[in-house]
Amino acid sequence: MDNDSRFKPHEVLAPHYASAEGKQPFLRRVFDDSAPHYERIASWGFFGTGNWYRRWALGRAGLLPGMTVVDVAAGTGITARAAAAIIGCPEAITCVEPSLGMLRESERQLPQARHLQGGADALPLSDESFDFLSMGFALRHVENLETAFREFRRVLKPGGRLLIMDITKPDGALANRLIKFYFRDFMPRFTRLITGSAEATYLMEYYWETLDHMVDPARVLEALTAAGLEDPRRHVEAGIFSEYTARRS
Repeated sequence: MDNDSRFKPHEVLAPHYASAEGKQPFLRRVFDDSAPHYERIASWGFFGTGNWYRRWALGRAGLLPGMTVVDVAAGTGITARAAAAIIGCPEAITCVEPSLGMLRESERQLPQARHLQGGADALPLSDESFDFLSMGFALRHVENLETAFREFRRVLKPGGRLLIMDITKPDGALANRLIKFYFRDFMPRFTRLITGSAEATYLMEYYWETLDHMVDPARVLEALTAAGLEDPRRHVEAGIFSEYTARRS
């Protein structure tokens, strides 16, 4: 099996898009359409994975005051705002996000940070620019894990650290049934209730499919190693919150 297929985060998810080439245009469209509602969904629907959890995870991963930070797939800036609370300097944060709609929401929420449109697989950033890289709950949206992780390594300074937060399916049949019910059945209906948006509801339906088809966490760790990052580790909270950490030597 070649690297290109081995490190895809998941297979092509028809009928959402018909080919690998259609994934990124599809994602930009659905996130643009859902951007005005995303803060509300994240605040109410994701087990409290808001600012407090992100701050906790970022601190445990080694983020310290005075560091420069790039937040990849920044969305509306939830993780970037948590990082700003730790480092005390929003101006030292760069948010990179492919969806222009989400980027504009982030600019509104954290205007002091730098905002750039771009994807994880080809970051519009200089080599060795940052002390810390974060990615919050967006790993499934990259094109190729190893390619993205090589980009992460490229933009980190020597000794720089990264934290990738994600939701992964838990161990155990009962826990998996509960997660399936929550994300497949409850979240789309709840999203429609609190937003009234068919587009945001559709995004949550798609989210479950990416969660259901995402590669095993062991493959993520393998891709971190293949990309030349050192000491890759996975820490799990509450059975479903995976925190992948690694560093550039």
